[in-house]
Amino acid sequence: MSPVSRVPSSPPKPRFHRALYIQVLAGIVLGVALGAFYPSAGAAMKPLGDAFIKLIRMMIAPIVFLTVVVGIGNIGDLKKLGRVGIKALLYFEVLSTFSLLIGLAVVKLWQPGAGINANPATLDTSAIQQYASSGKSMRTVDFLLNIIPETFVGAFSNGEILEVLLVAILFGLAIARLDDGHRITNALESASRACFGVIGIIVKAAPLGAFGAMAFTIGRYGVGTLLPLGKLLACVYLTSALFVLFVLGIVARLHGFRILKLLRYIQEEILIVVGTSSSESALPPLMTKLERLGCSKPVVGLVVPSGYSFNLDGTAIYLTIAAIFVAQATNTKLSTGDELWLLLILMLTSKGAATVTGGGFITLAATLSAVGSVPVAGITLLLGVDRFMSEVRAVTNLIGNAVATLVIAKWENEFDAETAARVLNGQPAETPLAVPTR
Repeated sequence: MSPVSRVPSSPPKPRFHRALYIQVLAGIVLGVALGAFYPSAGAAMKPLGDAFIKLIRMMIAPIVFLTVVVGIGNIGDLKKLGRVGIKALLYFEVLSTFSLLIGLAVVKLWQPGAGINANPATLDTSAIQQYASSGKSMRTVDFLLNIIPETFVGAFSNGEILEVLLVAILFGLAIARLDDGHRITNALESASRACFGVIGIIVKAAPLGAFGAMAFTIGRYGVGTLLPLGKLLACVYLTSALFVLFVLGIVARLHGFRILKLLRYIQEEILIVVGTSSSESALPPLMTKLERLGCSKPVVGLVVPSGYSFNLDGTAIYLTIAAIFVAQATNTKLSTGDELWLLLILMLTSKGAATVTGGGFITLAATLSAVGSVPVAGITLLLGVDRFMSEVRAVTNLIGNAVATLVIAKWENEFDAETAARVLNGQPAETPLAVPTR
């Protein structure tokens, strides 16, 4: 087994009311209450959620860069780096295909769009013009070229994870070839610890961010908007739950861990994502927890950031259900060939708008435009509930990336099973050395 970098032991458990997940949960509940009873006041809380997400995003680029560079610098093996990347991409594609197929099966069985009888010609498409126009301009070649930043600094100023990842890989490989590369690696390791320290400070504001984001969501859209499309929401939530508990659960069992224990371990990150509707808000703390769980720094640094663009199981489920829902709601008949073609297009386009604002709508618009048989105007029906569906797809993406990292780490023998067993059972990651008595 390859050596796994030692990680700091798990912090002592705080008192119940001081636990972060309890505070975040309280923030969500208070946000829902404020938005439901005082909608205008709830909608005014939006800056709190936006500020928290911006604070987290501010640190994502340096953390990804430093984690990847230090990991590659310590490995110094280009073949191993390529092997991890190939295994990760293959895993991503297989699981994404499963999520697409499960979404297709459930939406055809559930029929959430049946009986709506919407006429595409009479739908008001003004609210979706920005998404539709962006979707038409999306191409795979453009997506690949956009991975390359205009400048070195541009990768950090743009905040695009894949751009930062590319620069970090090149920088890490260059350091690994230097005779005194270990000095640079040690310095960057110290900088990395400092960045994670900043994240530790920012995350303390997660309850406030969750409160603001949830209050805005309920105040702006209202619980009443859920009723007309409640069947669609139930379909998305049920499919995501089935995927996590059964598909990811089976993958977890095959690799020696239980999905429910993992969910309990990352419960704080899950609640942060629920409150903010953004999986990016939990990226840095997720990386820290996966290292503490026994995954090596290089694997975490490569799999998690790339997974945020390529391993989007929740987004794939949402896109499949949303596309078929639009067809059902507009009484558009799709043959088996049309559905298979739709899935094929989704496998490609779901990677093209992974980190774009409004990426779900943009990708859906691009897919429906490419397929041609489903009216793009139909996505107008989703506007009222998209914010509520974004929560479950973001949570599913988060869990999927956590499982993916553990699996790839085990495949690469970069996983400490004993540490993982202790941590998942609520014990410290490392047993402190006994201090001799005088």
